[in-house]
Amino acid sequence: MSTPRRSFRLPVVLGLGLVATAAIGLPADAETTIPSIHAVTETPAQFDDDAGGNADADDPAIWRNNAHPSKSLVITTAKEAGLKVYNLAGAQLQVLPVPAPPAPGSESGRFNNVDLLTGVQFADGKADVAVVSDRGRDRIRTYRINPNSTTTPLTDVTAASVPRVFSATEAEVEDQNTAYGLAAFTDKATGKHYAIASRRNNTTLKLVELKVLGATVTYTTVRSYNLPASFTLPNGTSWAPCDEPGSTPQVEGMVVDSYTGKLYAGQEDVGIWKLNANLVGTPVLVDKVREFGVPGTYDPETDECTAGADPGYGGTHITADVEGLTIFDDGDGEGYLLASSQGDNTFVAYDREGSNSFETNFRIAPGTSVDGSEECDGAMVSSASFGSAYPDGLLVVQDGFNAPDVIGDDGEPRANTNFKFVSWDDVADETGLDD
Repeated sequence: MSTPRRSFRLPVVLGLGLVATAAIGLPADAETTIPSIHAVTETPAQFDDDAGGNADADDPAIWRNNAHPSKSLVITTAKEAGLKVYNLAGAQLQVLPVPAPPAPGSESGRFNNVDLLTGVQFADGKADVAVVSDRGRDRIRTYRINPNSTTTPLTDVTAASVPRVFSATEAEVEDQNTAYGLAAFTDKATGKHYAIASRRNNTTLKLVELKVLGATVTYTTVRSYNLPASFTLPNGTSWAPCDEPGSTPQVEGMVVDSYTGKLYAGQEDVGIWKLNANLVGTPVLVDKVREFGVPGTYDPETDECTAGADPGYGGTHITADVEGLTIFDDGDGEGYLLASSQGDNTFVAYDREGSNSFETNFRIAPGTSVDGSEECDGAMVSSASFGSAYPDGLLVVQDGFNAPDVIGDDGEPRANTNFKFVSWDDVADETGLDD
């Protein structure tokens, strides 16, 4: 899951070490009115400790094998444990490690977010690739997908010379204000491939163009863009989310709508922005988190924020953090924008068209054989058919608190995460979406 942010949350997640004194939350009957969907299967548990290889499930991407849809892949990030690739039954096929530290005492690679590009032209033909933000080394890495391999479907094709994304020097990389969230897209007019990276602990986004260099892929910077860090409230006062000094409200979850060329960016403690994917123009705040406008006081001794009284300027659908943005493509620009409402363990669906009006929300709840998704960080949905198991689409979501608990040598539950696979048919049946 994400590194805990220094801001307040709902009481349900005060275990993150954050203190809320304001009454901010869902209607009293929300638990009974929000539709519940059960996952079909899940991936093996990952443990964020030395014994588990410091594996922390974070973000998924669904790659469809067009020739054999049932042989499609789910490509995921696991922070220090690298990339993990699964089949549609949730079985692990491949692990690709992060780059080693360049020097003793330096940070190793740490893979945060992953997205896909199709039809990248290499010298030996076109191929699909997975694009990954390496938070540890402040790079963007690229992996070529081989549809004919069931054991090693991904190959690292990152050029050795890829530049740092945000840091001016290698020494600055160690501060870890580095590449964090990521979205990739292909410009319909030019056929050029791009990635947008967000910066950890910062409002900055950066657009880079991905370029094939021999058998490898590198990138060059196109432009940067800074989202707002503070906001003028209706009462005329200025507000910024509470955080530790020197940090501004970061973005992680992002997705580009290939039909409209719009980027949706989840500023975790603020809301969902819509702006041109080329990072030119004025952004629009599609929805705000419930906590928007609530003052907070940072305590350096406890490293916590205490929330003040809610002035009532927040939204009504998302509880911070907003995460896991993904688009259900129903064709011709129709479909839904989905977002993880991390603070209340739900997902929110918006109309993909127009002003992105709210449609519904739902939760991935525990079933008879697979538990639910809590504090979901990353998600991806596809409307394509993947065979009999997922005939009308697949939703993959991260679970930040996988069950059952596994007790470590210290007698405490180990940090346990994984991914849940959900049939879109079940989402549609319970919510009315895609009717």
